[in-house]
Amino acid sequence: MPYITVDQENSGDIDIYYEDHGSGQPVVLIHGFPLDGASWEKQIPMLLDAGYRVIHYDRRGFGRSSQPAIGYDYDTFTADLNALIETLDLRDIVLAGFSMGTGEITRYLGAYGTDRVAAAALFAPLAPYLLKTDDNPEGVPAAVFEEIKQAIRDDRFAYQKDFLDNFYNMDVFGGTARASEQVWQHGWAVAVGASALGTLRCVDAWCTDFRGDVPALSNVPLLVVQGTENRILPIDNTGRRLRTLVRNVQYHEVDGGPHNIGWTHAEVVNPLLLGFLTKQ
Repeated sequence: MPYITVDQENSGDIDIYYEDHGSGQPVVLIHGFPLDGASWEKQIPMLLDAGYRVIHYDRRGFGRSSQPAIGYDYDTFTADLNALIETLDLRDIVLAGFSMGTGEITRYLGAYGTDRVAAAALFAPLAPYLLKTDDNPEGVPAAVFEEIKQAIRDDRFAYQKDFLDNFYNMDVFGGTARASEQVWQHGWAVAVGASALGTLRCVDAWCTDFRGDVPALSNVPLLVVQGTENRILPIDNTGRRLRTLVRNVQYHEVDGGPHNIGWTHAEVVNPLLLGFLTKQ
């Protein structure tokens, strides 16, 4: 299993687990909270069959990567992504992210530029700025995030149950082909296997202000896809705002789609992604 070392905490290395399959133009897949890189399993075979090189990795604190107590902020997450890109010397990349993974892409383009990037795809985006402030009245009140952090401190396992119920809109899709009980159970197992500290500290990362990075999204062809019934990152606070701020964007809404549309509505998402890639 391949790893790259991105940092050190006291006496231990901080290692990022990744997988690198196929050949052709590289597509780097960046997963969402609270899952891991394997959560792209409905997209990976399609991309490989279409002739792309597919790289996915586990964010620090999640999956098979190290679980340090430090580095749960977007400058560090993006530095980890950059380390992977530079170690593998990837060029002409398509960056594709879901949920938290869209934050790495937005910050990467803002901080590192587009020299290595050909295009980007954001599914259920986090940008431009989720936190409600005086100059960002469209955001979510800070009290909501404080309640989430307290719920994680009180009972992380129960919190992940509630989170995943809304991740898939289980009251609508649960027990159907879109969101079986088994996929929910798998998601819960992956979620509770993540770092407890990382899970807690990621909540503050959700409140990152990406408004300074968003203009860089206009520098590459961009695909944005989001479900209209997203209960985790409400579409009016995120995707619908983002499309008004970015040039060169292909924007699509999945009617009735929940947060994790890449799983529940793969029959919609996959053709959109593949059609976007073939035009680049």
